[in-house]
Amino acid sequence: MRDPHLIGRRQALRRLGALAAAAALPACQSRVRPREEKPMTTARMPALFLPHGGGPWPFVNDPLGPPGTWDRMAAYLKGLGALPRTPPRAILVISAHWEESVATLQSSPRPPMLYDYFDFPPEAYEVQWPAPGAPEVVTEVSELLAAAGIAAGADPKRGFDHGTYVPLKLAYPGAEVPTLQLSLVRGLDPRQHLALGRALEPLRERGILLVGSGMSYHNLQGLLVALQGGPAPAGPAAAFDDWLEAAVRRDADGRDTALVEWERAPHARHCHPREEHLLPLHVIAGAAGEDAASLPYRDEILGIRLSAVHFG
Repeated sequence: MRDPHLIGRRQALRRLGALAAAAALPACQSRVRPREEKPMTTARMPALFLPHGGGPWPFVNDPLGPPGTWDRMAAYLKGLGALPRTPPRAILVISAHWEESVATLQSSPRPPMLYDYFDFPPEAYEVQWPAPGAPEVVTEVSELLAAAGIAAGADPKRGFDHGTYVPLKLAYPGAEVPTLQLSLVRGLDPRQHLALGRALEPLRERGILLVGSGMSYHNLQGLLVALQGGPAPAGPAAAFDDWLEAAVRRDADGRDTALVEWERAPHARHCHPREEHLLPLHVIAGAAGEDAASLPYRDEILGIRLSAVHFG
């Protein structure tokens, strides 16, 4: 049985795609962590929350919106491969497009492609990003989650969804870095996802790059109106983005408190009618430790402001 939320997202993306050509014309848990031995690495990896855009936008001939709409996002994502000071041993992606009853790891040594969209041009279903999986990292992550009292599972059949392969095909076009995904947990509890991130923080000392793939604004109806030439919800998007910046720039405890209470932010439920595209940020913020936040990418897509958040 299909997830009704997924069907809704797909229907909205189909409508966005059909309009693209026309538009082109004119209180938190404790932060105490158990002691553990950590393998030595040359540098602590950053933790990144990034936007992955709409569907397979970089790899189709008629992407959503007028020419140039996504150029700055593409340039930002292409630059991510040079961000870690040393090459990552592996990449762990928390994608907005995967939810399970418990935190579930992609365990295939050769994950297939998962084209989790429909009614896009044929080339959207020919995209390949053949990165190897990272089964050995599955064991490490499972042990960290167990030590934190977090239930976990593994899925040997899960493929790379577009929340993973779209940004990483731009950042790592050679697909040379072993990569695996970790699901969100159904119920979308912000505290639970902050705790999940805290459990993952030691991976950053082990050469593993943590990536939360979502969107800081994800109201497909608002994007649809803007694409049709109607008024973009610029004010609500900007107000929420300003709140987001202030929240992530607080100290670690203040940041957690703000993110737990994200629904109190200005226009929160307009910007995120359903929060699956925001919660990858909670996981990344949980893994940030005491690191300060930066917002290296801030842009307007169809008049709607979007941001990325980096730690470390």
